[in-house]
Amino acid sequence: MIGRALVLSAMIVAAGALACRGNSTDTATPRHPLDAFPRAIEGWTAAGDVPLDQETRDILRADDYLDRNFRGPDGRVVNLYVAYYASQRQGEAIHSPQNCLPGSGWQPVESGVEALPVASRAIPVNRYVIERSGLRQLAYYWYQGRGRVVANEFANKFWLIADAARFGRSDGALVRVMTTMTPGAGGAADAAGTEFSRRAFPVLSRYLP
Repeated sequence: MIGRALVLSAMIVAAGALACRGNSTDTATPRHPLDAFPRAIEGWTAAGDVPLDQETRDILRADDYLDRNFRGPDGRVVNLYVAYYASQRQGEAIHSPQNCLPGSGWQPVESGVEALPVASRAIPVNRYVIERSGLRQLAYYWYQGRGRVVANEFANKFWLIADAARFGRSDGALVRVMTTMTPGAGGAADAAGTEFSRRAFPVLSRYLP
């Protein structure tokens, strides 16, 4: 309870600082467009893009996105979804999977935070299991941008406000890796999700500075 109160207090202070720069525009940060993301990553090859329909794009209001399936060496398919926002000052904001997926009929079954080892460090990622009509999906997701990787939604909002006030940047992205959980073989889904995330993360950093 005390921790949450401190976070909220810090957010209020940061919001005040941001208000002082309310009319500022974001500092432009060079980046590569997501459609240039490699179609092959260390044994994983593209298995097709999934274009979003206009209604979905109108709801998301992302400035750039990637929705692409990848097939691993053992044939398992994972979906990589990235929604990038160049600025989150004027109402555009990242949509949390814990709101969007239940809104699409998926019911949460499990949720937690794990440390995913990548290169020489570990990054925090959300592990989220959902179910609809007997089908289960496993999602790993995190918030990435401005040199940060954050799993917690509230922490992401705090750093968004703080970075906008301090550095003039409010860009950021949601990264989600999802795969189907076969009954009795949930470990295989975890293995595929974590392995692909480990391979994709260093590459993603070039597109989400």
